[in-house]
Amino acid sequence: MGTLDGKVALVSGAGRGIGREIALKLASEGAAVVVNDLDDEPAATTVADVVAAGGRAVPCAGSVTDEGFAERFVQTAVDAFGGLDIIVNNAGYTWDTVIQKMSDDQWDAIIDVHLTAPFRILRAAQPVISAAVKAARAAGQPVPCRKVVNISSISGLGGNAGQVNYAAAKAGVTGLTKTIAKEWGRYNVTANTVAFGLITTRLTDAPAGAGTITVQGHEISVGVSAQLLDAMTAQVPLGRPGTPAEAAGAVYLLCLPESDYISGQTLVCGGGYVI
Repeated sequence: MGTLDGKVALVSGAGRGIGREIALKLASEGAAVVVNDLDDEPAATTVADVVAAGGRAVPCAGSVTDEGFAERFVQTAVDAFGGLDIIVNNAGYTWDTVIQKMSDDQWDAIIDVHLTAPFRILRAAQPVISAAVKAARAAGQPVPCRKVVNISSISGLGGNAGQVNYAAAKAGVTGLTKTIAKEWGRYNVTANTVAFGLITTRLTDAPAGAGTITVQGHEISVGVSAQLLDAMTAQVPLGRPGTPAEAAGAVYLLCLPESDYISGQTLVCGGGYVI
């Protein structure tokens, strides 16, 4: 028996890194997972790994910023597994520079993926959740506690030089979460935010300028300089970056039945780092 048996979860950006670990963790505890990634292959790989481990998962590839994606994402959960219980808005990336050098395209892209996309996914999920709650109440059945976990960052809590777009978007996630907690409380839905600190992913593990990722036709440099990484690590009381699996553990905590009375909160997963 898993702690999430019978639950259906959406996890965006789940083909790689933290999102992949979130999907694997939820599936290992019994949840059926709709796995999203920008690209088909990473999404399919995560699904295959879930299934190989005895879990249930289906892919839903595509950009979370595309028109109509949110509705397709939610409908995949309904069609494949019959409902929706957990939403994890994780997809995202960074595209950094100082404000005077930042283009409108950079600003818009990061706001879209980190803030507009979660808003659209939640908006698309509302009719499904509302209908399920009404049906349960009409039948005299208990309404299960559903979960929304939005992913933020310590950059959204305290700002970070070179990340005005990312910090603004992640700060907005806090407002989105708190509002959903108030609007959806009547559906017995909790909404919380996990703000990650320094976590080792493909975006942080490479040396600065060592590589790029391609997103929506844009080539974006990834990596962190060794000097900056050392400085950031020195500020973490645990003395090291977190792993994607540890980051997924923080999300899992807010999906557990034991967290059913926790809502509208921000959990910092940062090894003790304080803004």
